[in-house]
Amino acid sequence: MFNVAEKFVSINGEGQRAGQLAVFIRFAGCNLNCSYCDTRWASDPKFDGEKLTAEEIFDYIMSTRVTNVTLTGGEPLLQDDIEELIGMLVQAGLWVEVETNGSVPLRPLDDYFRPHFTMDYKSPSSGMEAHMLMSNYALLESDDVVKFVCGSVDDLFRALDIIKQYGLLGKCRIYFSCVFGELEPSRVIDFMRENELNGVNFQLQMHKFIWESNKRGV
Repeated sequence: MFNVAEKFVSINGEGQRAGQLAVFIRFAGCNLNCSYCDTRWASDPKFDGEKLTAEEIFDYIMSTRVTNVTLTGGEPLLQDDIEELIGMLVQAGLWVEVETNGSVPLRPLDDYFRPHFTMDYKSPSSGMEAHMLMSNYALLESDDVVKFVCGSVDDLFRALDIIKQYGLLGKCRIYFSCVFGELEPSRVIDFMRENELNGVNFQLQMHKFIWESNKRGV
């Protein structure tokens, strides 16, 4: 059984398919405690979500007739038997994105139908940088994403260090975004220009501009 915090259809607010319809499955529980977490309620150990089987989640997703699927959290890769669900969804021809926090191994999924990974690098301002599992970077492919959520200029410079150290340009897709209300978007653009970051994408979390920034189910 999977512990599901919420399930809904909305637009993708960020990432490769930003602006497109997607069906979201948000799993409860996380092993990190980021300073800027905007879904802390779903990571609360006392939160008791809806208990669903892989088949029930699959049936719900198929009933929406939406072909983009985002598995998020919390941390979806902490869910027991997540490989079974991912395999079912990919085999059904859906575009499956797994949003993962960068501290959990990707390797257990290698023998199954592979999703698209959107993996965070937790910048210094998150308070969780020490938990990053850097061996994951060897497993990234060209359609995977590394996302840097930056709350300060120091975070931007750290992101640049990681991009260079692990040769991410040309290896996978790279996205910069701001901690909502903490770092001016224009400062990120200036940084990209100053450091000639061709191939890096800047994004805003568009769902936070359409709805209230902490609204659920969107």
